[in-house]
Amino acid sequence: MNPTTIRKDFPVLDDETLVYLDTAASSLKPRQVLDAMDEYYQKYGVNVHRGVYNLSYVATTKYEDARTTVSNFINAAFNEVVFTRGASSALNLVASSYGLNNVKAGDEIIVSELEHHSQVLPWQNVSRITGAKLIYVPLDEDGRITVDNFRSVLSDKTKVVALNYVSNVMGYVAPIKDIIRLAHEVGAIVSVDAAQAAPHMAIDVKDLDCDFLAFSGHKMCGPTGIGVLYGKRHLLEAMPPIEFGGDMNDNVDKFDASWKEAPYKFETGTPPIAEAIGLGRAIDYLQGIGLDAIHEHEVELRDYTVKRMKAMADIELYNPNAETGIISFNIIGVHPHDAITYFDGDNVCMRAGHHCAQLVVKWLDVPATLRASFYLYNTKEDCDKFLATLERAIAFFREVGF
Repeated sequence: MNPTTIRKDFPVLDDETLVYLDTAASSLKPRQVLDAMDEYYQKYGVNVHRGVYNLSYVATTKYEDARTTVSNFINAAFNEVVFTRGASSALNLVASSYGLNNVKAGDEIIVSELEHHSQVLPWQNVSRITGAKLIYVPLDEDGRITVDNFRSVLSDKTKVVALNYVSNVMGYVAPIKDIIRLAHEVGAIVSVDAAQAAPHMAIDVKDLDCDFLAFSGHKMCGPTGIGVLYGKRHLLEAMPPIEFGGDMNDNVDKFDASWKEAPYKFETGTPPIAEAIGLGRAIDYLQGIGLDAIHEHEVELRDYTVKRMKAMADIELYNPNAETGIISFNIIGVHPHDAITYFDGDNVCMRAGHHCAQLVVKWLDVPATLRASFYLYNTKEDCDKFLATLERAIAFFREVGF
């Protein structure tokens, strides 16, 4: 892959001074995705499923074609793919529908301190309502989830395992396939947060044998406002909807109603039509380049950058051996929110904060971290500018007495 050529697809990068290193929060969008969404709005911007006229048929076909693209992308069946507002919405759907109807007092729910708030908070709520117990996988000295540590908390009481595939702070890839196998041995279901995995690596839900898996469009060159929940067919069919309204119902009487089959019973109201179409086009775009090539490129840039950072004084690296394109670090003695303003002055866009994952930041025993994250449109020139800005930032904060 040629990132210099790829950059031409992203209008934001027409500003050649911009170094965008915040893809872990949200990726940039290529023209191909924007054009697909514009085509919907300009040529057939009507509702789906309801109309019996041609424009509605075209919109519905494009919308459902996107579902086919997503299902093929993760090797799922068409009716195992639910469109949601994002990964957070998808993970909440699992907890609120499956969790509240299948978990009871005395059951155990396994999570970890590496989780994004969208994975841990819904299960905190289920625990609070049902009386089930939250169990945390101990992290090893590097902050990883290991199979042995997972096995140490797994029991016959475990009913749900809710873990990430890739940590959005540490960039570690969890041994999720082994975890799923062990969880199934005790009869537990596994809900996987793949928001940081789907943009960077091939996912096969049948091979993983996960029960649920969620990801969002905006981290993988797609639009905001669209996410995906994969669920095994028999689980989705048994789950009740948690939102009610138009298009999700089958028959409505005065005092009762029945619902459509999955996935439609979970997609009430007017769905994110343009966003689903945009997500489908984003998947086509990424697959045209190749997820393996994208992952290899990101890791190459990360390794190049980390090697240089290790040679600098006054840097604390929290994940020097991560397998993905995420670097979490701090300038020693400088609050990340102060440091990030210096980077912004050089038009280097990064994240500073707890990254919606306060538990792991507390585990690191810091108030927040700086995070740089690479993607297919980043180049070694981006790395060099980031490193030069970092060196100047360190010198500046030392000069002013931090």
